[in-house]
Amino acid sequence: MTGPGPGVGPYVVLVGSMGAGKTTVGGLLASDLGLSFADTDQLIEAKAGKPVAEIFVDDGEDHFRALERATVAEALEAHRGILALGGGAVLDPATRELLAGRRVVFLQVGLSDAASRVGLGVSRPLLLGNVRGRIKQLLDERTPLYASVARWTVPTDGREAAEVAAEVRALVDDGDHD
Repeated sequence: MTGPGPGVGPYVVLVGSMGAGKTTVGGLLASDLGLSFADTDQLIEAKAGKPVAEIFVDDGEDHFRALERATVAEALEAHRGILALGGGAVLDPATRELLAGRRVVFLQVGLSDAASRVGLGVSRPLLLGNVRGRIKQLLDERTPLYASVARWTVPTDGREAAEVAAEVRALVDDGDHD
């Protein structure tokens, strides 16, 4: 497997809900392939100089989504490695359009695994209150969007991150020969 050429964007884009393992799997995949890894939430935090949770509280979700839209667009153009998108990035129609034709993998997680991986969600502003109920609502709302932008879907429930990363690599390798 070789990385992308100039001007083609990320080698692989990972989408999925919080708790799906995008950051962990993405880091493993990047390391395995000798590519760089970027997470759009981390890029947003670096730009804003504060955590995503503080952006939500201080500036509101609309401001965060505007930052997210711009950051995702930049990363899709400039990043050449593995890119993990924040869970809500696919809510934006322009972002979904930018993902068309790219190597997008949907890391699918069920409610039970997502809830146990996220924990009490103290650093996740969309999980205030009933964490499990809110995760279910987000999964119900966003799963069709993740599926609509993805070329491949990889279930993560009950699996180790290394196993998921290996499956993603195998799918992308096979897809390169289609």
